[in-house]
Amino acid sequence: MRQFLVVGLGRFGTSLAKTLYNLGYDVMEIDSNEEIIQNIADQITHAVQADATDENTLKALGVRNFDVAIVSIGNDIQSSILVTIMLKEMGIKYVVAKAQSQLHGKVLYKVGADRVVFPERDMGIRVAHNLVSSNILDYIELSPEYSIVEIAAVPAWYDKSLGQLDMRRKYGLNVMAIKRNDSNVIISPHADTIILKDDVLVVVGHKGDIEKLERHI
Repeated sequence: MRQFLVVGLGRFGTSLAKTLYNLGYDVMEIDSNEEIIQNIADQITHAVQADATDENTLKALGVRNFDVAIVSIGNDIQSSILVTIMLKEMGIKYVVAKAQSQLHGKVLYKVGADRVVFPERDMGIRVAHNLVSSNILDYIELSPEYSIVEIAAVPAWYDKSLGQLDMRRKYGLNVMAIKRNDSNVIISPHADTIILKDDVLVVVGHKGDIEKLERHI
């Protein structure tokens, strides 16, 4: 089982740590604030009050044994960069870092972060797409050009097959999966798969093509 290290317990770090723990993973959380650590101690595997910018402290906590580390330090950009560097140097294979700005994100990538996330920006993007079309349930950027969206089936799609909808030809989009009744997921559905009411289509494609679809649903 993979083990996760989360450094920094702001809203993003706390939510992420609790979710990983509830999914059944071992999670260690490090934060310098004693009150925050006490509040979360019984909700994750290990909660440690410590200065994550101290290399000796990180070594003593055995952080090199973790598979994934998430650097979720708040507004202290210098500390987030320093911790990211140290975790990579200690051998953690996959380090995710939270960025406050595009420039901060570029620096994090330069010092070795494997993935950079922009929680506020990403949430803003999701909300904006949902406001434009209530059928867009979720929106995830894969890159500056490509995204994955979850689209609630519209009445015009009911009882039609994917082949009949022909999203690849009409919009340049690929249907990766169909969520059905919250308990059934059809992975890589065939062209003859019929769309039912309340289905949710998981679609991947170029942003421009996704926006074209949004304007037509």
